[in-house]
Amino acid sequence: MELPLGDGSVTVSLPDRDVTVADPPGGTTVDVRAAAEAALADPEGSPLGAYVGSDDTVAVVVTDVTRAAPDDVLLDVLLSALSELGVDREQVTVVVGLGLHRPMTGDELVAMLGEHADLAVNHDPDQTVTVGEIDGVPIDLFEPVADADTVLSTGVVEPHQYAGFSGGAKTAVIGAGGEPLIRHTHGPDVLGRSGVRLGRVEDNPFRALLDRAGDLAGLEFCLNLAHGRDGVLDVAAGDPRAVVRRLATAAREALSVPVDEGHDAVVAGVGAPKDANLYQASRAATYVILGDRNPLRAGGRVVVPAALPEGPGEGRGERRFYDHLRTAESAQALYEELREGYEPGAQRAFVLARALLDHEVCVCNSACPDIVEECLMHAAESVDDAVDPGSDVLVVPDALNTLLVAPE
Repeated sequence: MELPLGDGSVTVSLPDRDVTVADPPGGTTVDVRAAAEAALADPEGSPLGAYVGSDDTVAVVVTDVTRAAPDDVLLDVLLSALSELGVDREQVTVVVGLGLHRPMTGDELVAMLGEHADLAVNHDPDQTVTVGEIDGVPIDLFEPVADADTVLSTGVVEPHQYAGFSGGAKTAVIGAGGEPLIRHTHGPDVLGRSGVRLGRVEDNPFRALLDRAGDLAGLEFCLNLAHGRDGVLDVAAGDPRAVVRRLATAAREALSVPVDEGHDAVVAGVGAPKDANLYQASRAATYVILGDRNPLRAGGRVVVPAALPEGPGEGRGERRFYDHLRTAESAQALYEELREGYEPGAQRAFVLARALLDHEVCVCNSACPDIVEECLMHAAESVDDAVDPGSDVLVVPDALNTLLVAPE
């Protein structure tokens, strides 16, 4: 079988193993441009014109290189709609929502945004303005976002370990926010609360905090899409909460796969852009182990084919993740240490350590096996090398867009 690896694929053969493939149902795909135009014409809640005036300066927060989104198409449709409302192109600033990821290069911006790359600026978490607070936590925004008359966003509603699904307010308040909110929402207190889990939007404290922060940020309208197995499932525009609910429902139906427990190994595919670095690729293991349904037997392992051309990752959060893992004596020691608190970015180390308490993680086909070994995980040359003969194996070709659930 073929599994994703970087921008291509790798052939995986597992002879002498009992193999089951977790393949989501998928759903019907749509043309992104046509669906985006239809979404703006029939939004969730009030139309775009209710939130923007012809004299307004507008900040549009878009996703960064870690998200597989057709940002050029979404942005082009949104800019056309703004033009019809009398907003000139020169009144718009496109902010790349990095959170604590690395800045995008000029070439990457051109590849992502095409003719609109000249409008783009990278978010800088050190150049923020406080726009309010929630429970004593300052809500900081990148200055071009805080200074804009109108804040809009594009994004992807996809499975997320903490928010249930990404998108909506998250793109703006985390992607273009400051460290205080990231530190609070991604800290052990919030991540340990009931309801903070993959695939859950309702009654999720993490999601609720982001939505409240979005209100303070002035984000009242967004344009988001949801992926299925074979492409984009749906596009929705309007009120961020309603957009996320609608697209999360569509994605959950298209991406859920009932699975049995007791497998010896799970092979979790990632592919670009998420397998560019270990910080992002490690999500595959935690999505499997800490999702709605852990399909592994006690002591079973997750095997992740990942290219890792950027090693552990180059952003501030990625460096913190790497530093914690490479200096830890064990997963147990790291978990206990991070339960007391950590800097933003290190939450990925905390969640990975939690997963490693019960299961091994092996990363194969990577450009940096030495770094993998430094980080409490195992490295292997191939999937075949990482899975013992005679094993009962579950293959999840797209682990970050598959929700493993219990059979009904």
